[in-house]
Amino acid sequence: MTTTDPSAVPVSPELQAERDHLAAAHAALARMREEVQNTSLMLGDVVNDKVTNAALQRGRERRLAALADVPGAPLFFGRLDFDPGTVFVDDDPAPSPDQDPDRVHIGRRHVHDADGRPMVLDWRAPLCVAYYRASPTDRMGVLNRRRYGFGATANDDGTGAVLTAFEDEPLTAADAGEAPADGLLAAEIERPRTGPMRDIVATIQPEQDDLVRAPLETTLCVQGAPGTGKTAVGLHRVAFLLYTERERLARSGVAIIGPNRSFLSYIRDVLPALGEVDVAQATVTELLTADLPERSRPAAGWVRRTEEPDAARTKGEARMAEVLRRDLWSHLRDPEEPVVVRRGARRWRLYPEDLRPLLDELAERGVAYGAGRELLSHRIAHTVLSLMESAGEVCDDRTHAQVRRDPAVRSAVNALWPKADPLKLVLGLLTDPERLARAADGVLSPDEQRSVLLPGRPRGPKSARWSEEDLALVDEAAALIERPAGLGHIVVDEAQDLSPMQCRAIGRRCVSGSLTVLGDVAQGTSPSAARNWSTLLEHLGKPTGHLRVLDRGYRVPAQIIDFAARLLPTIAPGLGVPSAVRRAEGSLTVTAADGPLASAVAEACRDALEGEGSVGLIAADHELSALRDALAAEGLSAPLLGEADLDAGRLVAVPASLAKGLEFDAVVVAEPASVVAAEERGANRLYVVLTRAVSTLHVVHSRPLPEELR
Repeated sequence: MTTTDPSAVPVSPELQAERDHLAAAHAALARMREEVQNTSLMLGDVVNDKVTNAALQRGRERRLAALADVPGAPLFFGRLDFDPGTVFVDDDPAPSPDQDPDRVHIGRRHVHDADGRPMVLDWRAPLCVAYYRASPTDRMGVLNRRRYGFGATANDDGTGAVLTAFEDEPLTAADAGEAPADGLLAAEIERPRTGPMRDIVATIQPEQDDLVRAPLETTLCVQGAPGTGKTAVGLHRVAFLLYTERERLARSGVAIIGPNRSFLSYIRDVLPALGEVDVAQATVTELLTADLPERSRPAAGWVRRTEEPDAARTKGEARMAEVLRRDLWSHLRDPEEPVVVRRGARRWRLYPEDLRPLLDELAERGVAYGAGRELLSHRIAHTVLSLMESAGEVCDDRTHAQVRRDPAVRSAVNALWPKADPLKLVLGLLTDPERLARAADGVLSPDEQRSVLLPGRPRGPKSARWSEEDLALVDEAAALIERPAGLGHIVVDEAQDLSPMQCRAIGRRCVSGSLTVLGDVAQGTSPSAARNWSTLLEHLGKPTGHLRVLDRGYRVPAQIIDFAARLLPTIAPGLGVPSAVRRAEGSLTVTAADGPLASAVAEACRDALEGEGSVGLIAADHELSALRDALAAEGLSAPLLGEADLDAGRLVAVPASLAKGLEFDAVVVAEPASVVAAEERGANRLYVVLTRAVSTLHVVHSRPLPEELR
């Protein structure tokens, strides 16, 4: 391995050549962006259509954003030297002036010179698979794999990273094993970080790469232990699919569903760093409320209360879909009066016995409730036209449309097939015990029926105190009335916490698309958390999804994983214990406080801040306020996650309920027993909390530790 300090001189000729290529690539990317800007200015409005021009302008803006040079993200991180005659990029074997024809630099995005010849290949290109999978036993045509190391000193061009080292890994039989091949790789994996999550394109492992490059048609479910990179795999799969299926996904759309806004803020920079800037991100609640009307106090949101665990479980079960279906279709009315359509001097009558088969046929077909209203008006009009034609009248499409719009027909449709509003439907069902009893007969027990009723006597949907579970019921009702539009691909992270009803809501939006489902059953903390993935995939509507397991942790040291894994026999019996690739002496400290807990926590935070990178203080939600006050009294500022972002400071106070999915270089956990006692699945929550550290974990307690950890 060759290394150098950014300011050191002289620099080896080979390292300088690599720096020169990097600088040229940055200049080429700037030129590519400038060309898009100039083209946009020259074109202006292309056609005399405001909608079309606006769409074209948005496309150019997205292209400009995708070509942005992200500070601190070097344009390439690796290089492959192939056997002679192997590389033909874009059907043009001609190399750029400073590039060997069988040598390619691999980076986060494609960069080409002024003549269109590639200077950096996008990591997603088929040729780049060899960077992640080639080995001495299967070289894939590779002679040598080179990795690069970067320092944090800012370049003159402001890119924020200086190439300081490279490391070669020969793969030929004669040279394989002669040079160390994991120094820079380990350094990149272990590199301290602050703020949001980074991409892992430089460190993707073969088993991860296999998942990242899974084809669009495949629904992939990844059971991933802490530190195995499952979230990164999901995000990089999105980037890969947008590269290989951009046209298809541009039409249908892609979305990422996360557990909360703090998590989505944590992952926000990953896809833009990979050149993908047009992917929607939302929490489950945001997904469910996207089409609901705004409340009079929108800042309060639709969720105004938390269900008790038993009620949450009942409302989250798929049985509720049948209750809603029964209630909705009970709105249909049996015909009692004839429908009389006037056409000139003639009157055409349909009697109840003529109308009843029309309703029964539509109801039995399984059409969406809202579509049924339209179809009923067509059926009535068609029946009237049959009578007219039998009497010798000539009818056409205009006649059909006129009969459909006849006041008598419209009145009949409204009477027989009333309009339905999902909010009002669920509100009425959950505030009327007798109505609920009729719909839930044989589905919910009397105790379950009582548990799902809404509290109070709300005047209307906007004044009701809805829960997250209620909103999933509203979404189910909305889908029964009018089926939602679908997406081409959805990534669902921390999916183990989804209830069956939430799964149904997500699955409906991906009926003709595919899913990437990410999670860890050991980290399930919601009342409806999944016990197995096969059942969850069925509720998502993807029973044939492929389940893959990631159990090799690359970031969390073995000492921390082994300590947290003592909880697994209790919280996830039968789940295998994850293995850690690296060990780090001193990574785990457990301290029993001799005096006040807050003082011991403050001391642990000071010790953590002496190291590099981010520090998370994690405690039970209700205990964080007092701990933050105590830290402030000792001169330590700890912004509260949820009120502040992760990059608000090196030390961030994290409620245990928001810790899922996050990583910190150092973590201080205060009073594990309080985390366990705070909720029904507190032991699972503690497992989450204990596995957030990638360098050091310091557990501070004054009460006895949970028995499994003693």
